[in-house]
Amino acid sequence: MRSARSVTKLAASAASILALTVASLGLPALAQEAPPVVGAAPAAPAAPRANPLSESVAAVVNDDIISSYDLMQRMRLLMVTSGMQPTQENLPQLEQEALRSLIDEHVQMQELRRVEKAQKITIISTDKEVDEQIEDIAKGNNMSGQQLTQQLAAQGVGIDTWRAQIRADSSWQSWIQGRYGSRLRIGDDQVKAFERRQADAASKPQYQVSEVFIDSVRVGGMDTALNGAKQLVSQMQQGAPFPAVARQFSASPTAANGGDAGWVGLGEMPPEVDAALEQLRPGQLSAPIPVRDGVYIIYLREKRSGAKAALVDLKQVAVALPKDASQTQVDAANKVLLDLKPKIANCETLEATAGKVDGVVAGDLGEAEITDLAPAFQEAANTLKVGQISDPIRTDAGLHLIAVCGKRQSGGAAPTHDQIENRLRGQQLALISKRYLRDLRNSATIETR
Repeated sequence: MRSARSVTKLAASAASILALTVASLGLPALAQEAPPVVGAAPAAPAAPRANPLSESVAAVVNDDIISSYDLMQRMRLLMVTSGMQPTQENLPQLEQEALRSLIDEHVQMQELRRVEKAQKITIISTDKEVDEQIEDIAKGNNMSGQQLTQQLAAQGVGIDTWRAQIRADSSWQSWIQGRYGSRLRIGDDQVKAFERRQADAASKPQYQVSEVFIDSVRVGGMDTALNGAKQLVSQMQQGAPFPAVARQFSASPTAANGGDAGWVGLGEMPPEVDAALEQLRPGQLSAPIPVRDGVYIIYLREKRSGAKAALVDLKQVAVALPKDASQTQVDAANKVLLDLKPKIANCETLEATAGKVDGVVAGDLGEAEITDLAPAFQEAANTLKVGQISDPIRTDAGLHLIAVCGKRQSGGAAPTHDQIENRLRGQQLALISKRYLRDLRNSATIETR
């Protein structure tokens, strides 16, 4: 690992940004009412204007040069796309975030070019593919690509700056997905563990949240992370849209979705965040929340009480027996079901497997509240985990094997198996990408001036 030989504040390029009058585009996809803030500092005063300085070298990444013009353009892009206004207080954060993102992109593109050359494959997005992505973004904002680029230009952002960011991000994500996506295996045990956690959490209060996470390692320490989070809170208090800020500043995998973390229960996030969630009301933005490895900002969109009704999805395999069946008949049926039980791999194959045995019937009992089940089935429904099958249960109608195919609490739809699998795969890919980029940065020669 080679350490940087010169690290400065890059004050010259930051000062020139103060000459800008930057406002957000106000695009429909980014529009959001400014949420009230818990514990936020008063809005900072507008910064004075200054004259732009001449172009110079801001950083060198291996053999690539990042100029002060590149840096200022990226700062403008950050401000336009996040809705942040330049002030004396937040300029250092904007500058450092812009520089970090440019350094990351140069490291990523250098690695992609190396891989392309070594493996004789194409990874980096073509001009046509970048154009298509711009059109998709514009379409989501009810305008054409040309109209969108014209609005960026009106804010002082060169189209080449935006195209470079899109190209680097899409190319890197494509490479990570292509290299590691097919190798990842999300096992049924992982999905079932997730389902169990969801079922356990469903009886507790649920919070629909959006998040920004500032990684203290990435930004250079906890003090820097905390100060940066305070600036972001101040800007969102003044109207910067939370999703736009999250996309540009959050180190969480949810950044790609505007910070949307969906519904979470207590225990799914760090204890410090749980404590804050219990104090927030829907529509409120938290003050910065320091945790072990960074700082969170949480926007509570909605809250719901823990559901009271436990729902279970059941299937059964049964041997019909009269109420007054002899013990010999019961024992014979019991043996048939015990022999059959280990052959049933899962709920999907239950009916087909049972159908091969004479005298056995199988069927889907559907979803019901546990308290509405026959008393003989309630204990099995309460104690069995998803995917498990009971021992034979005697009722007046016969002898039954009960398979638990799903559990949830009323009040919210449980995610499907595929949705859980995709979520877990996305989390693992995000972690792989983070580690890959960290290793590339550590092995690069990076000099800031």
